[in-house]
Amino acid sequence: MKKILTLVLVSALGGVFTLGAYKLFLEKEQSVVVTTADTKPAFLPASNVSNAFINSNETPDFTLAAENTVNAVVHVKNVTLSSGQMTLEDLFSGRRSQRAQVGTGSGVIINADGYIITNNHVINNAQELSVTLNNNKTYNAELVGTDPKTDIALLKIDADEDLPFVTFADSDSAKIGEWVLAVGNPFNLTSTVTAGIISAKARDLSGTSAQSFIQTDAAVNPGNSGGALVNTNGELVGINTAISSQTGSYIGYSFAVPSNIARKVIEDLMEYGNVQNGILGIQGGGLNSEFAKHKGIDDTEGVYVDSVVEDSGADKAGIQKGDIIKEIDNIKISKFSDLTGHLSAKRPDDIVNLKLSRDGSIKMVSVTLARNETFRLPLVGRIKNTTPKDLKKYKANHGVKIIELSPQYADYWKNNGIDKGNIITSINDIKVNSVDDVQNILKNKSNTESLRIELINSNGEKERYYFR
Repeated sequence: MKKILTLVLVSALGGVFTLGAYKLFLEKEQSVVVTTADTKPAFLPASNVSNAFINSNETPDFTLAAENTVNAVVHVKNVTLSSGQMTLEDLFSGRRSQRAQVGTGSGVIINADGYIITNNHVINNAQELSVTLNNNKTYNAELVGTDPKTDIALLKIDADEDLPFVTFADSDSAKIGEWVLAVGNPFNLTSTVTAGIISAKARDLSGTSAQSFIQTDAAVNPGNSGGALVNTNGELVGINTAISSQTGSYIGYSFAVPSNIARKVIEDLMEYGNVQNGILGIQGGGLNSEFAKHKGIDDTEGVYVDSVVEDSGADKAGIQKGDIIKEIDNIKISKFSDLTGHLSAKRPDDIVNLKLSRDGSIKMVSVTLARNETFRLPLVGRIKNTTPKDLKKYKANHGVKIIELSPQYADYWKNNGIDKGNIITSINDIKVNSVDDVQNILKNKSNTESLRIELINSNGEKERYYFR
């Protein structure tokens, strides 16, 4: 029995020594890899710039902008009177009933004294105006002035305390893709805030290059008109004015008057009572492939100068037909609304610096903006203020000069001996000395009143024309 146990023990020990020798001298070394459950996969950036990772947990913080804005955005109520449907009683009494209609919008307080900026269409034809603050206090509002061209209006309320207000940002410095907030009172809700980005700048909705809106995708609905478009610091970038929609509701496109234009308009209204417009003195259009091909040029960006207004700032600075405006005050000009948008924030006697392309070479020109001395008179064409030389030629002591006939009626005028350079001396039996006189006469003219024009033709003869 002892022999058997000894044999088993020796066999076991031999196996242990054999296995140990194999492990120690013959088997190759292998490393052990340990994985954990929280190991994150590696992600490659879409950018080719190293370390261009974006932390998905970091999002824009709009709380400061909202806090700085909501108490400075107000609700504006506009009461107008309109003629109701005629009744038998009205018919027999010879009168027409009037009924009140209420319109609403938004406004932005711009200083502690109670000046409020809004849209002209919000308060148009108002018989009564009232403003409700974010704290639910309501005040009667006074209309200080309006500018239908930019759709800006200025109101004033007398509060018993200093009011919170929004400061202006430089809208020229706002960038496409920048986050913005739209703050207003749609549907009579106080201080509604929506977020989006600036989608485009210098948008023209009229097709005449007369507008220069900031486009944003922040949700804007009826009632937001006149409200604030602010950056992430809560500074005013624009005044929300319009939406692009086939249904009347927001579908992704909204437009704001840039703050630089709005600020200039309300400063003019406060100081002068009207808007001071400085003009460059050119006529032309934005370039594109088709227009460039038609003109026989290679440039497809900029504003092509088709003509220069006589005695204007552009004329005095030496700008010529065929010049291409590439920049104004270091701002790139791609289309005509880029140019008009910048000029809308300028006044007469302001100086702007232009970069021009002329016959393939670049020129820098400084232009002193002039007061607007041209106007498009319906049925006739473009007119401008006269010079002593113009009046002497026709032996006149007052009048305005025709500088371009309306294309639609040019043949009619020429067949009657009327052409460019002739002098209009009166409209509706009122003597005219300037373009401002003409504008005031037309502004005060009723829709049913005929248009009566007295002018001196190319032969120096006075003629009168009646239009109904």
